[in-house]
Amino acid sequence: MKQKNEQIHTTKLLTYLLIGLIGVLGLLCLYYGSSFAPGSRRSDNTGSRLDGSDPVFGGFSRNRDLDDLLDEQGHYPEVPKSIPICDIKYSELIPCLDRNLIYQLKLKPNLTVMEHYERHCPPPERRYNCLIPPPRGYKIPIRWPASRDEVWKANIPHTHLAEEKSDQHWMVVDGEKIKFPGGGTHFHDGADKYITGLAQMLKFPGDKLHNGGSIRNVLDVGCGVASFGAYLLPLDIIAMSLAPNDVHENQIQFALERGIPSTLGVLGTKRLPYPSRSFELAHCSRCRIDWLQRDGILLLELDRLLRPGGYFAYSSPEAYEQDPENRKIWNAMYNLLKRMCWKVAVKRGQTVIWAKPLSNSCYLKRDPGTRPPLCSSGDDPDASWNVSMKACITPYSAKMHKERWSGLLPWPQRLTTAPPRLEEIGVSPEEFHEDTVSF
Repeated sequence: MKQKNEQIHTTKLLTYLLIGLIGVLGLLCLYYGSSFAPGSRRSDNTGSRLDGSDPVFGGFSRNRDLDDLLDEQGHYPEVPKSIPICDIKYSELIPCLDRNLIYQLKLKPNLTVMEHYERHCPPPERRYNCLIPPPRGYKIPIRWPASRDEVWKANIPHTHLAEEKSDQHWMVVDGEKIKFPGGGTHFHDGADKYITGLAQMLKFPGDKLHNGGSIRNVLDVGCGVASFGAYLLPLDIIAMSLAPNDVHENQIQFALERGIPSTLGVLGTKRLPYPSRSFELAHCSRCRIDWLQRDGILLLELDRLLRPGGYFAYSSPEAYEQDPENRKIWNAMYNLLKRMCWKVAVKRGQTVIWAKPLSNSCYLKRDPGTRPPLCSSGDDPDASWNVSMKACITPYSAKMHKERWSGLLPWPQRLTTAPPRLEEIGVSPEEFHEDTVSF
């Protein structure tokens, strides 16, 4: 009996010791967990070294606020204590696309080739080191997807586009909001119906322009307020909407406020800032571009950007009007694109869709001296930042010529599959998959 009582006593003692040990471990975990948690720090008298390193991990201990560090002007003299706010008149300043700067610096851009709409950055002494303020009455932007159809007028206090394009249903002022019915110069019935019409012209399955995921990246040139790109998003198609900072200076501002990928840019003298073979479809709806200028250099820029078999959808009077002037432009454009080996995929109503060749075969069959020529082997078609356009055709690599396609899988499979382009720069599929694990 006595032995049994001793066993019970021993068991209770061990239980109490175990509970006590768990409690101590819990306190230690709580202590060190709070010490190393993101955004927290221990007080200076809890074991941090005088050199600022942690006694356990040896790394820098977050025992001081970043503001405290930056306030040490003796150690960080280049960091200002505060940044001033720009004058309200600069609320829409775009430093490298400021047309006033061109006049002030007495630059002489070539207006006929749109140089005045290209980037001209101010010299250091003319730069504004201040924060651009929002316009008066600015409100938190309406969230997507509601922003596709309406934005706050106070955020973009300009209504002249609504008045100028009222017959084309670009946008409508409605009290404190600006609403976007989805219209455009060549799609009065709405961008959604226009997009469906393009898919029907190309006989894509289900009248869906994404064509089973094979069309993912689109370049919309002269996009207006980007309703075309807005209505492509539900189809899993991303359009980069492009327009210059011209008399419709706020069109890209409206597009961005709506939440649509877009950028200020122009087909002028410089290549667009994208590598070759970036898009499956280029689109121009009444974009008022002279495609025949300078030996067709602007069409050749589209050729550089389109993937093998890529499409160019063109809705413009030249495609359907029968007057002598438009017929002349159409014939010249048709002949130029024929020499570039493009073919008319389909032509209906106000729209024509061209297709780029799948390989170099057509280029190799052209008569000697045919213009435009092929680009030299030394040209890098992927060099794009501040690089002048070239009036030549970018041929495909030997591998792409042989395979007769870009090698990209349909979306979304291509998201997790190594693109063939990586092999051209020495990155193997194995390295790609290793990176996808980390990023």
